[in-house]
Amino acid sequence: MSNSSSITQFLLLPFTDTRELQLLHFWLFLGIYLAALLGNGLIITAIAWDHRLHTPMYFFLLNLSVLDLGSISTTLPKAMANSLWNTRDISYTGCAAQVFFVFFLIGAEFSFLTIMAYDRYVAICQPLHYGTLLGSRACVHMAAAAWGTGFLNSLLHTASTFSLPLCQGNAVDQFFCEVPQILKLSCSHSYLREAGLLVVSACLASGCFVFIVLSYVQIFRAALRIPSEQGRHKAFSTCLPHLAVVSLFISTGMFAYLKPHSTSSPVLDPVVAVLYSVAPPAVNPLIYSLRNQELKEALKKQIPWVPLQQR
Repeated sequence: MSNSSSITQFLLLPFTDTRELQLLHFWLFLGIYLAALLGNGLIITAIAWDHRLHTPMYFFLLNLSVLDLGSISTTLPKAMANSLWNTRDISYTGCAAQVFFVFFLIGAEFSFLTIMAYDRYVAICQPLHYGTLLGSRACVHMAAAAWGTGFLNSLLHTASTFSLPLCQGNAVDQFFCEVPQILKLSCSHSYLREAGLLVVSACLASGCFVFIVLSYVQIFRAALRIPSEQGRHKAFSTCLPHLAVVSLFISTGMFAYLKPHSTSSPVLDPVVAVLYSVAPPAVNPLIYSLRNQELKEALKKQIPWVPLQQR
C-alpha cells in the first residue's frame, strides 16, 4: 500500500495492448491533433490580421480557438507519445499539470461559450443596443472574467485533488489525468471534499447551460419573425452549431465527472473523455467557419486555396 507522498508517477490507461493498434491510435490522434492545430490556427490568424473581423463575435471566437489549442495540447501529445513508445507512465508533476490545465482551459472555454450565446442574443434580439452592451471595454472585461474564472476554478480543484492521501496504487483508468479517476485512488473519506467541489462546479455549469438555452429560445423566436428567408437562415446557421457544441460539451463533461464509480468502464470512459476533451477543439473550427462567409473570405486572403461559398 502506498500514499501520495511516495507516488512519483502515475500509470495512464493504454487504449490497447496490441502493438499494431497502439500505432493506429497514434496516427489517428496525430491526424486529429494536426487538424485541430491547423483549423484553430487559421481562425486565429484570420481574425488577428483582418480588421473587418475585429468585432465582439470574432474576438470571443479568437479566444475560444486559443483555448481549444491549449486544451487539446494538454491531453493528446502525452497520449500519442505513450502509444508510440508503448509506455504508460506520467510523472506526478505532469499529472498535476494536466489536471490544472484541463480544468483551466475547459472551464474558461465553457465561460466563453456562455458569453458567445449572450453575444448572439444581443446581436439578434437587441441589435440597437449591441454597441452599448458589447463595447470594446465590456468585451475585454468579459474575456478577463472568463480566463480568471477558469484559473481560480482550476487552482481550487488541483489543490484539493492532490492534497488527498492516495493508497490505492497509481494506475489511472483514463488516457490522461482526470480527477474522478484520481479520486478512486484515495484511501480516506477526504475525497468527498473534492467530490463536493465537483458538484458545485457542475451546478454552476448547469446554470450557464440554462442561460445559454434560454438565450437561444429568445434568438429562435426573433429569428422566426425575420421576414427575409436569407436572414432566418443566417441566424439559424450561426446559432444551431453553437448550441450543438455546447450540448455535447456539457453533457459528456458532466457525465464523466459526476457519474458514480460503479458505472465506470474501461471502454466507455475513454470514449466520453474524447467527446468532451478532444472532439470540441477539433470540430469547433469547422462548425464556426464552414457557414461563415466573412471568416471564409478572410481565410481566402491568407490562403488562396480555401474555397469560398457562393453567396
